[in-house]
Amino acid sequence: MTRKLFGTDGVRGVAGEFLTPELALALGRAATRQTGAERPQVLIVRDTRESGEMLEAAVAAGVSAAGGDVLLGGVLPTPAAPLLIGRYGFDLAAVLSASHNPYRDNGIKFFAGDGYKLSDDAELEIERELERDDSPRRAGVPPAIGRVRELRGAPEDYLRELHARFSELDLSGLDVLLDCANGATYHVAPEIFRRLGARVTVTADAPDGRNINAGCGSTHIEALAERVLEGGHAVGFAFDGDGDRVLAVDRRGEVVDGDELMALAALHLRDSGRLSGNGVAVTVMTNYGFHSAMREAGIEVACTNVGDRYVLEELRRKGWALGGEQSGHIIEMGFNSTGDGIAGALLTLEALAGRDLTERDAMEKLPQRLVNVRVRDRGAFASADSVAEAVLTEDRALSGRGRVLVRPSGTEPLVRVMVEAPTDEEADATCSRLVALVQRELG
Repeated sequence: MTRKLFGTDGVRGVAGEFLTPELALALGRAATRQTGAERPQVLIVRDTRESGEMLEAAVAAGVSAAGGDVLLGGVLPTPAAPLLIGRYGFDLAAVLSASHNPYRDNGIKFFAGDGYKLSDDAELEIERELERDDSPRRAGVPPAIGRVRELRGAPEDYLRELHARFSELDLSGLDVLLDCANGATYHVAPEIFRRLGARVTVTADAPDGRNINAGCGSTHIEALAERVLEGGHAVGFAFDGDGDRVLAVDRRGEVVDGDELMALAALHLRDSGRLSGNGVAVTVMTNYGFHSAMREAGIEVACTNVGDRYVLEELRRKGWALGGEQSGHIIEMGFNSTGDGIAGALLTLEALAGRDLTERDAMEKLPQRLVNVRVRDRGAFASADSVAEAVLTEDRALSGRGRVLVRPSGTEPLVRVMVEAPTDEEADATCSRLVALVQRELG
């Protein structure tokens, strides 16, 4: 049986249509039963979407109906959940968010009692539980109904964990601009930067339930770049709606993506003796320049499929400390078991050690071109021999200087063509040839 509800980051869809209160209640009940605890203690946190309170009530009802006690943490970034699990010993945490998606979407993802997102097998078992019987009157109804109450001071608990990790980071006088995407970081991100001494200016910090990710945050980084230049700020950081990713902008308005942030972090953690295993896990989308820089530094690189859950799996398998994605998911296992945008921003400043972000020299990015080609059937890509041969030919031509990656989308009728080459001209030419061939053969 394959998973039908859970994707790579929980259950996600339009709130009230696909992700209904009934489904949320059933998921909360089934996930609570799977913990195996006598009286499960379950944390629920959410982002700022208008549907969050509705789904919070539904999941809480499901947990309570399964005999679990609910602790409501309120609006908090996703990475707060595993840290609070560790602090309080919760058996389960539910995070209600659709990350960087528009406000109409929402999602439910679960963290187990060990602080990690539920495994594929655990999510599959939850789906089987729903298919077996989604009625609360089934056999094995708990003898008592769980309670629902507020977890007071949850934001402060998260801030305390951040402060403890970065206690030696002095940001006195640093002029920082933060874009909080009108999402879950809108309160805690400015607060921790202020506590560490920075002069903080904040944008997109007035959530109204519908403006999350709307023209702001890490998926609209150009807005932050303009404001950094206009305000003469030293550095800017943009988070996404649930706060598990971050991108940066230097004082010249240049965007610094997750690849560059990871390169800075990798060299810093290695030099400070904290890069366990002397390796970094990244995805296939990571820029070739990152691989070159790590090779020169003697740091091993492992590649995974796109998705932070796959990066995390590789980190756990190898026992490594650092991994992430170009999109800004940065996982430092010594601090947290999931991507943490705020921690990623602070790690960047820690790595710079007082230098300006414009002085970064951890890697040299190769020009990259990424084109999404609409196709009739993305499944036909697997048997398109002419495309495979062309990809192999172009990749060989760039061997040691760049690379080619052509792959079907996992969810849309698209084939993604990515080329990295030493010059813009070569990247453009190679990408154009491949896009034309994919359009001709599959489009």
